[in-house]
Amino acid sequence: MTKDEMTRGDVATLMERILYEVKKLIVGQDRFLERVMVAILAQGHLLVEGVPGLAKTLTVKTLARTINGGFRRIQFTPDLVPADLIGNRIYNQKTGEFSTTLGPIFTHLLLADEINRAPAKVQSALLEVMQERQVTIAGETHLLPAPFLVMATQNPIETEGTYPLPEAQVDRFMMKVLVDYPSPEEEFVIVQRVTGESPSIATIATTDDLAALQIECRKGFVEPALMQYAVRLVCATREPARYGLPECEPWITFGASPRASINLVEGARALAFLRGRDYVLPEDMSELVPDVLRHRLVLSYQALAEGMTADAIVARLMQQLPAPAKVLESYASTV
Repeated sequence: MTKDEMTRGDVATLMERILYEVKKLIVGQDRFLERVMVAILAQGHLLVEGVPGLAKTLTVKTLARTINGGFRRIQFTPDLVPADLIGNRIYNQKTGEFSTTLGPIFTHLLLADEINRAPAKVQSALLEVMQERQVTIAGETHLLPAPFLVMATQNPIETEGTYPLPEAQVDRFMMKVLVDYPSPEEEFVIVQRVTGESPSIATIATTDDLAALQIECRKGFVEPALMQYAVRLVCATREPARYGLPECEPWITFGASPRASINLVEGARALAFLRGRDYVLPEDMSELVPDVLRHRLVLSYQALAEGMTADAIVARLMQQLPAPAKVLESYASTV
């Protein structure tokens, strides 16, 4: 199936089949799986925070199998160096020449496990990778395969031996998703599946099909009123008093960057696409606001001392700045 041959019906069927195959192994975690699909369709990266054992690795690995894509997992440790990620130049004594050995980041789906355990020089090596989707080794540029997604995990229960992620790198993650424990009913099904016969996962699509889905997704309609709503929310993180929230001013040292506005629009378009629509509704964007903003707010010492969290501040912003109603009608009145 080529990009030009893919119809709207083909798109819906393909998405359903991919999700069906993944759910053969993954129990529950519907919201997490939905965010992974949104990130892939919107060509963004995902930062995941959750305790060990919640199927984060299994989700990405299974998804890679369904789309016949490459999957690599890198365990971040304090002794990791940039060359362990991107590759290096190696001297061949027989030929007297240098050859380039590419690192494990040259794959479609990259899982950076416990990313905050590596030092800053390793984190900085990911900046070019995540933004430009290319790597420069000894002055030579190497393009990464497409599609390319970085899913990084953080462990919230262990802080010893961890390094804070640079703000420049955190901003390159489209969303930060919090993964919680499954319900007792879901955990019962998990135990049944893991201790029973392992289901076979079929390859549903190719990476070319996924690239076609990404192109189709970008055709979705986003009304200007919703774009303005995204911009207002992001600007309110920088100047809360201007948007009727003076009490939030002492809690925020730095607000979100314009990448947040872009990611809100792109993410809402992808979420609408997943739900079978080629147009975005206000609830598509509202659902993604906490995931897109929570990691981009730099809180002050006063906020930390008072126990104020980024999620609590985002909730206040959303309450003060509600999503526009009847967006399609408002757009029709302007044309």
